[in-house]
Amino acid sequence: MGLEHERCEPCRAGASALRGEALNALASQLPTPWRVVEEHHLERSFEFPDFARALAFVNAIGELAEREGHHPDLLLRWGSVTVTLWTHSADGLCRADFVLAAKIERLRTDGATERL
Repeated sequence: MGLEHERCEPCRAGASALRGEALNALASQLPTPWRVVEEHHLERSFEFPDFARALAFVNAIGELAEREGHHPDLLLRWGSVTVTLWTHSADGLCRADFVLAAKIERLRTDGATERL
């Protein structure tokens, strides 16, 4: 069972961000386009044929984020969406960031925006 089947569990107060091997182990469970940047945040850009589909994807991520209680930074441009994830309370990456990334990836691969 993959990360996309888990719930985003908030980090406990004072929890440390993941580093080293623990970080690499979770990163290896995401598709290659997701990048760990400076052991601090996850980032991935998604391409779309137009603005409407990119916007639909942002809206789908927004609904998912509300359900999971974990909210990414989203940059919407014509034909692309960049997603950035990290846990503010840990000032870095926690398991929940990888769970949400896997769920976002599944949104895209399930074609949530192709039905427009």
